[in-house]
Amino acid sequence: MTAQRFATNRFFLKDSIRDQIDFSQTGQALHKPAPPLQRECAADFSRISLPDGREALNRLATMPLAAAIAGRESVRSYSDASLSLEELAALLWAVQGVRRVAGPGTALRTVPSAGARHAFETYLAVSRVDGLQAGLYRFLPFEEQLAQIYLSPDIAALAGEACRRQGCVGRAAVNFFWAAVPSRMEWRYDLAAHKAIALDAGHVGQNLYLAAEAMGLGVCAIAAYVQEKCDALLHVDGTEEFTLYIAAVGKKKEN
Repeated sequence: MTAQRFATNRFFLKDSIRDQIDFSQTGQALHKPAPPLQRECAADFSRISLPDGREALNRLATMPLAAAIAGRESVRSYSDASLSLEELAALLWAVQGVRRVAGPGTALRTVPSAGARHAFETYLAVSRVDGLQAGLYRFLPFEEQLAQIYLSPDIAALAGEACRRQGCVGRAAVNFFWAAVPSRMEWRYDLAAHKAIALDAGHVGQNLYLAAEAMGLGVCAIAAYVQEKCDALLHVDGTEEFTLYIAAVGKKKEN
């Protein structure tokens, strides 16, 4: 399943697709090994250990949940302030934190996912985070680490260009990119996986919005982007893994 086919394959939104699938032939039904819960990380990538994200979120998210829900909105203007590494760890825990591994190829995280398949990898285009150089990183939730993919002082401009020059992307302290790995969901659901992946993206985005609001940070979700440029930015192949959702994050400007 390529990114282009996923984007144009509207039939996956129809419930009737389930009637066309032989679930006795899925990877799970045929007792094939489940795809890994996390894509393998190259040994030569530098790794940065993160503060405990759960503890960070408990400490930094001081706003009551009801207030965060009521106040949540897209914020496109950010100050020049940096995020702390603790703030970043809290947000990463909120969107993809691992609560426990429930079985082969199955993990319970901080967001819902069909069959607990969790088909996303989380990438960060970091511009201003204390303790991190500007560049692209991948979150390794099972190790609570960041893998440094590459450094670039121009990462904000590159991300902005890939996102159709939307100003908030270029101004953000960090841009979250979620890349889908369809095989994780297809192993259990075959073609019905693609509807579930689209739904899962919403769960991830809402958790980011609520956590950021509770911490006094601003978020703007991004769905308008150039597929090939985003995939190239993340160094993913666009077939087995491809960009699906993005969010800009930064400190809110003082009124």
